Amino acid sequence: MSDDDTIRVYDEKAQDYARMVDTLKDPALDEFMAALPPGARVLDLGCGPGNAADVMARAGFSVLAVDASAEMVRLAARVEGIETRQARFDEIDEVDAYDGIWASFSLLHAPRAAFPGHLAALKRALRPGGLLFLGLKLGDGEKVDKIGRFYSYYREDELKALLRDAGFTLSSARTMTVTGMTGAPEDAIAVLAHG
Repeated sequence: MSDDDTIRVYDEKAQDYARMVDTLKDPALDEFMAALPPGARVLDLGCGPGNAADVMARAGFSVLAVDASAEMVRLAARVEGIETRQARFDEIDEVDAYDGIWASFSLLHAPRAAFPGHLAALKRALRPGGLLFLGLKLGDGEKVDKIGRFYSYYREDELKALLRDAGFTLSSARTMTVTGMTGAPEDAIAVLAHG
C-alpha cells in the first residue's frame, strides 16, 4: 500500500504529473493492448491522471482506473468511457475480474514486505491466462526520494522469482532508463507476464 506521504505528494503534484506523462507514445502500452482480446476488461492500477486508461478506452477496452490519490482519481474521472475508483493496493480484492492489469510504475510505492501479497492479489484478480504489465525501478532496498515519495527497488532476477512464486509466467522483460518528476534518470524494468 502507498504511504500517506507519497499519496499527499501525488495529490499536490497531480497537475504537474498529468502534464509530464505521455502515454500516447508508449510502446509498452501498445504491446500490452495488442496482446489482449478485443473489448477486454482492464484494471489500470495506479492510474494517475488517467492517460493510459484513456488510450485503452479509445482502443475499445473496458477500463477501471484505480489510484490511492484522490486528486489523481479526480483527474482520471474526466476521461470519457472509463470507471474510476480510489483505492490502495491492498484493497484490490476481485477474483477472475480482469483480462489485463496495467501496473505501470505504481507498485514500486508498495513496501517490499507487502509486494508478494500484492502480486498474489493481482493473480487472483486476473482471469485465467490474463496479462499483467508491471513497471518498476531497478535497484536494492527502499528509500524516500527528494520530493517525499516512498520507493521499493528490485533486481531483475529477484523480480522474476517473485512473479514466478506468485504463479505468473513471464512473457517478456525489458530494461530501460526513465526520468520522473525529480528529473533524475533511473534504471527500470518493464515486464509482461501471464497469470
